[in-house]
Amino acid sequence: MARSMTGFGHAVVSKDGRELSIELKSVNHRFLDLALRMPRSLAFLEDTARNTLGTMLARGHVDIFANYRNTRNDSKKVEINMPMLSAYMTAARQAAEELGIENDLTLSRALRLTDIVSVTEADDDRPALAELMKDALTRAANELIAMRMREGERLSSDMKTRLGVIADIREKISERAPLVVEEQRKKLNERIESLLSETEIDRARLATEIALFADKVSIDEELVRLSSHIAAAGELLENNGSIGRKLDFIVQEMNREFNTIGSKANDKTIASLVIDGKAELEKMREQVQNFE
Repeated sequence: MARSMTGFGHAVVSKDGRELSIELKSVNHRFLDLALRMPRSLAFLEDTARNTLGTMLARGHVDIFANYRNTRNDSKKVEINMPMLSAYMTAARQAAEELGIENDLTLSRALRLTDIVSVTEADDDRPALAELMKDALTRAANELIAMRMREGERLSSDMKTRLGVIADIREKISERAPLVVEEQRKKLNERIESLLSETEIDRARLATEIALFADKVSIDEELVRLSSHIAAAGELLENNGSIGRKLDFIVQEMNREFNTIGSKANDKTIASLVIDGKAELEKMREQVQNFE
């Protein structure tokens, strides 16, 4: 089943005093674009997150929100940025001396300053966190994919309806096309007869030239290709996985065939049908952008 690129997924995984919550939100994008928003203590898991989702999703901009809670104090590591702390203390002392005031920057206050103290996970706890991340991401991604598939089913149904409209328009053009060619042949023959009524001409050569002109205005090839594109789009909509780019290409090709038909046919009825077909294709192109 074809998938949409719009979806949401959420999962919470707990194990051995660790709890990881993952939330995924995806929208349309030409490629797979992952935006991770997680605590600094989990920054080392970015590659794990990208690799896990990269095997499950093909396209879309995906926002990844991660929240982590750990009740196991033995797995945490507290680090003090001594060079920065020393710089703060020195700057405060020098400022107090220069201004002639008391230096009231205590150690407890300094430790609360930005980037002085950091709490991270102990190195030996990282493998467990990596497994927790994979598990939570997989569950959230499965929920996201399920939603994408439901939306994809709705989009596919709409696209099939529009393909049916395109097929009907193509059939009407096909019925009108032979009449247009015959009308053009008659008009051309009448004009030539009128212009050359008093001049001897090679009738066989004239008939050949008229036939060649009729071939030039024939749209049979375009109608065959249009029919092929309609069938190919219908088959794609029954496939699983990523079909968005292929479907977009097919819709562009159908639009190209309609343009050629309109320029070659030179007929009001067909021109009106071409306009209807292109209007329907424009709606399809908007929908195609939602497919993965």
